[in-house]
Order: sequence, then structure tokens, then C-alpha cells
Amino acid sequence: MTAHDEQLFLAYILKNPINGQILSLGPLLGVSDWWLTAGALFQTVWNVLEGRDPRAGIRDYDLFYFDEETSYEAENAVILRARELFKDLGVDVEVRNEARVHVWYEEHFGVPAIPFTSTTDAVDQFAAKSCCFAVTSDDAGSLTTHAPHGYDDLFARKIVPNPVLAPREVYETKTRRWRTEWSTLTVLPWPTDGSFDERPLAPARKGGNTPYPPR
Repeated sequence: MTAHDEQLFLAYILKNPINGQILSLGPLLGVSDWWLTAGALFQTVWNVLEGRDPRAGIRDYDLFYFDEETSYEAENAVILRARELFKDLGVDVEVRNEARVHVWYEEHFGVPAIPFTSTTDAVDQFAAKSCCFAVTSDDAGSLTTHAPHGYDDLFARKIVPNPVLAPREVYETKTRRWRTEWSTLTVLPWPTDGSFDERPLAPARKGGNTPYPPR
């Protein structure tokens, strides 16, 4: 991973004007350890590399933050503030407190989650290594990136599983949906014996799209 890779990544994600606006407005939300993450970033890069509209196929924009006040009421208050702050963007900005994910994760995904220690810790647990990216900005507009696995797989449009938290079913559901939208992706299969099989999965068929599950 080089400084050039990071600058290229930022140049790509900022081709999506929604990302730039969220990063500009984010400090006004008044929450700690906040990051724009997930599909807003890696799917924008895929779009740029495929020569598509940078916003194509992106269902929502995830903004994570970390607050040790983990009540539903506290998180909902932030969600309502975000709804007002981002109301003119014309997209769904999903705001979630990563300090309380362990409260609901097992109900959604069928496996328990150890409490995260920070927002970037949560990003590191995504189902695919190729999706572990986050960007934040300060009041002066300076950007900071988080890319624990580097950018090579992202730029190569290769999806590599990250079997640390999410179950296999989550990875496979997500990648089925992604391959119907971004046909040039190469998806590596979920490991079944503790090792990775470097052979890509067969190309996805058009249609029959599996709904994208909650994060």
C-alpha cells in the first residue's frame, strides 16, 4: 500500500458527489469517531473502474460512529439529526452507532458479536477484506482513510472473504447481489477448512437477485 494508492482511492471515491457532500457535512453531526464506509466507497470505485455512473447500484450510504451511550434512544436521536442534516442529498444515509452492534447482531445474523472497540474495529469485521474501507474528515476538510488490507484487491475488483465475524451466508448473499450489478468482479469462495481457495466462483447469472441483508 502506497501513498499513491491512497490518493487514487480518494480521487475515485470523490467522483461520487454524494460522498463528497457527506464528508463535508459529517463533522456537523456532532458525533465521535465517525466514518463514511462500506458500499459508498468500494462500490463507487467499482463504478469508476467499470466506466459507469459513480453512483450506480449504491443502495445507501453508511455512516458509522462510536458512542458508549448505547441506548436505542440515544442512537435514534443521532439518526434523526442525520436525517435533517443530509435531507437534501436525495439518498438514504444509514447512520449507526457501532458501540451497540453487539446488542442486535445475533438476532439479525445468527451469530454473537463481541462488542467493538471503535468504528474502525467494526469496519475490520466486514464479510469481505476487499470492502474494509472508511474515510472521515475534520472541520478543516482534511480526509483520513482506513484501509487495513490495502487497495490492491479493490482496484483488481477481486472480492476476498474475511471470516472473522460475519457467517458464510452473509458473504454469499452479498456477493451474489454484487455480481449481478458489477459483472467484472471476481469473487473468491468462503473458506471451508480454514484456508482460502484462490479459484473464483462461477459467474453470476442475471436475475434472481437475493435481497441485500442488513449490515
